[in-house]
Parts: sequence; structure tokens; C-alpha cells
Amino acid sequence: MNKNIFWVPLSLFLLMTIAGSELISAQMKYDIKEMTPEVEAALNNRRERFDQLRGFKSAGVVGENNRGYVELLKDDAEAKRLVDAENRDRKTVYKTIEQQNNLSNALETIETVFAQVQREKAQAGDKVQEENGQWVTK
Repeated sequence: MNKNIFWVPLSLFLLMTIAGSELISAQMKYDIKEMTPEVEAALNNRRERFDQLRGFKSAGVVGENNRGYVELLKDDAEAKRLVDAENRDRKTVYKTIEQQNNLSNALETIETVFAQVQREKAQAGDKVQEENGQWVTK
């Protein structure tokens, strides 16, 4: 598996909010425009924990939820530590995309789009949460 998948530019196709509540589907490319120390640390942390997190996913201990984060599916202290750290780093990246692309109140949309990307990238046997909330094995 390519461990460079976490490096920028992160291309996201987002649903953009227009006039507050009207959603339109627009293919627009958003990325990290400035590599801040916080983002660089988050991306490095994610790369460093990739193999261990991959193992927990393969074992069904951790899955990708429909909000763009990993979720603990079985009680495991080490997996919980990784899940918490991974989710902190993902949120750092998501918020940076929102801020650097001047997207107001778009965090939920970015999370949803990233969740879809993670579902698509999941390996056979991984647990993923569908948009409707149902957990399935890919």
C-alpha cells in the first residue's frame, strides 16, 4: 500500500453550500495551500501509524465511519489510543483544508467527502460505515 496517500495536495470533490442552505454538486479541487508545522506533523503521524492501524482494520477492531474518522469497533486499549490520535490528526487536516480554501462552515462536508474516499479505498474485509449508518464488511 502506498504510504504517500496522506501527502498533499489532497484533492477533494466537495458539495458546496450556496446561499446558506442550497447545496449544489460542484467539482472543485481543494488542497492544502501552505504546509504548516501542524499539518506536517499530522501527516507524518498518520504515515507512522499507518501499518498498525491497517492491522487493526484487518482484524475488524477498527473501521472507517461515515463522518471521515476511524472508529473503535471492539474493546482494545491500544487500538483506542491509535483511533484517538488518528482522528485528532485527520481533524487537523480537515480544518486546514476548510481554512486555507476559505470555506465557511464546510467541515462537515469535508468530513463526509473524506469518509466516501476512505470507503472507496478500504480493502476487502475492512469494516466501513455506509452513508445510512449501517456497518458493512467490504
